Amino acid sequence: MRRRIGSGGFATVWLAYDEQLDSPVAVKVLADNWTEDHHVRQRFLEEGRFLRKVDSPHVVPVYDAGELEDGRPFLVMAYADQGNLADRLAVGPLGMGQALSVVRQVGSGLQALHRRDVLHRDLKPANIILDASGAARVLDFGVAKAEGRLAHTREGEIKGKIAYMAPEQLRGEVDRRTDIFACGIVLWELACGRRMFEGAGDADILTRLMTANIDSPSKYVPDLPRPLVECIMKALHARPSERFGTAKELALAIESAIGI
Repeated sequence: MRRRIGSGGFATVWLAYDEQLDSPVAVKVLADNWTEDHHVRQRFLEEGRFLRKVDSPHVVPVYDAGELEDGRPFLVMAYADQGNLADRLAVGPLGMGQALSVVRQVGSGLQALHRRDVLHRDLKPANIILDASGAARVLDFGVAKAEGRLAHTREGEIKGKIAYMAPEQLRGEVDRRTDIFACGIVLWELACGRRMFEGAGDADILTRLMTANIDSPSKYVPDLPRPLVECIMKALHARPSERFGTAKELALAIESAIGI
């Protein structure tokens, strides 16, 4: 491995070179403090095996999963050096056309994951990669879950970043519509050019999510097309049954809202 390029609560990511692929790759290694946790090890490796089956231009591919000589589990993924959506937004807002295109592509990536019964559960701008052409790809499945197949989340364990979590996720209940809610928040923020919970603390965010106290994007951008506002608010409905049933439905609704 060449150098460390990232780290988080569960894993460290290293830049390496794969001779068989003849390209740089990102190797995600489970953090030392989790290697003795059988539950976490099992989920990490099973996620890798399921994600290898996902084939989409809008999902960062996982090439391999296994264990290093010292027993630490690892995933080998495509190396993306173009930066993520969070970094891009720190520079300034995207144009509306590009913003909607990004969310449509993210929806396509989520649809590919969901077809393989994989939930992301941590979708946020930092986990969306943009390449030089503006194409978007979803990555970082450190808290992903294959529905009905992977080890269940421990009781009381909340994964993901609170500001992008659906109300039911805070209660430990997740399905495909949980990812659609997170995608709705990303769409809301791109349309409004600001964070949904800007300046709010975790306690306030939790309260607003659990009470479905979410502002309409038209409050901040009055001239947004009504169909787009309705699309966003449907994705953010407090009751999962009232949201889009699939990520593909969300992507098609965006296309319809902007006249594609």
